Amino acid sequence: MKEKNRCLVVKFGGASLGDGARILKAIKAVSDEVKNGTKVAVVVSAIGKTTDNLIETAKQACGSDVSVKELDDILSMGERTSARVFTAGLRECGVETRYFDPADDEWPIITDEAFNNAKPAVPLCEELVQRHVQPVMERGVVPVIPGFIGKTKDGSITTLGRGGSDTTAFILGKALKADQIVLVTSVEGIMTADPKVVSKPRVLREIGVEALAGLADSDVKFIHKKALKYKDPSIDVKVIDYNAGRLDSEGTIIHGGLPKELAVDVAYERPVVAVTIVGKALADSPKVLSRVVEEVRKVGASNLGMSTNADSLILYLPEENASRLLEALHTVVLEHHSETLALAARRNLAFIKVRGVGLEETPGVIGSIAGPLHENAINIAGILTITSSILVFVDWVERERVIKLVQEALREGKR
Repeated sequence: MKEKNRCLVVKFGGASLGDGARILKAIKAVSDEVKNGTKVAVVVSAIGKTTDNLIETAKQACGSDVSVKELDDILSMGERTSARVFTAGLRECGVETRYFDPADDEWPIITDEAFNNAKPAVPLCEELVQRHVQPVMERGVVPVIPGFIGKTKDGSITTLGRGGSDTTAFILGKALKADQIVLVTSVEGIMTADPKVVSKPRVLREIGVEALAGLADSDVKFIHKKALKYKDPSIDVKVIDYNAGRLDSEGTIIHGGLPKELAVDVAYERPVVAVTIVGKALADSPKVLSRVVEEVRKVGASNLGMSTNADSLILYLPEENASRLLEALHTVVLEHHSETLALAARRNLAFIKVRGVGLEETPGVIGSIAGPLHENAINIAGILTITSSILVFVDWVERERVIKLVQEALREGKR
């Protein structure tokens, strides 16, 4: 039996609203949930390919003369029209509803003036959602809000860029303290691989946000990584297929959250050793790679990081048991002398991690990290970039100074 007075924020993507039949199915899914006693807030994307068509039409009609401000005003019509259609459909189903438009004084999504890629003023947005949207829901009315768009404090229309409708849904979900956010898409959930490039991928029933951020680096646009930083860690997100026609259908549950700001800290609390193995065509030698991983596992060590090129392999491993590790890895070198030549170790390193979704929006962030360390004569023993994180290895004794320098550099870069 469903819990009464549950609160859901439901976002319908463009594909789930691709034509009249799909819109009707979406409306029916919301109506059924409301009639079961659930409080629902609806966020809608533009119908089908409307946004792409508006962009192409504006380019053909206006050429390069259309400003980013004008373009945002034009693009907003996709979501605004979609929301009006959805609202009318809900009323036809006997559901009391309220359409919010950025022209309204009670519009809740306020942004900066970075047209085409505006950043929401989150605390203000949450305050306005609680002031204007929440009371509507408490009266049993379904608010329908165009996703992807906002407006500045002086009333200019903006768009939020990639993942904008998801961003709208996440902001609403947090402000409303929703029990769950449901993203209705054209896929059954987050897949084990892109169905366009792999046959028979499976649906993941759950996934953490950090793992999802890694997938979001690819061309698989289940959800845009930029939107993930607006997800409240305490609110689960469910990704479902519109074909199910029900908001309680199975899909993928997304747990957890990401740092709101770039964070710098020691990722491993003890010293680390960097082991370099050089040879010939190591990257093409699965036997050597397999043996290296096997020996590390035998010693009971954790592989904190790895990088390879055609002729070398670098492993970052805990300093404890380093002697045993080096002996074991040296055995691999001797056994596979046709592919490997020698190994070397650099000990007593600190493993520093810079993480946060903001990394992909911070041009030159590696330079911002490396520059201050160079200026302070601190050598970087290794640097790796993995999804929304940068791993930096420096001398152990320099770790606290490195954290302070990098924090200062990133703060300076935001100004």
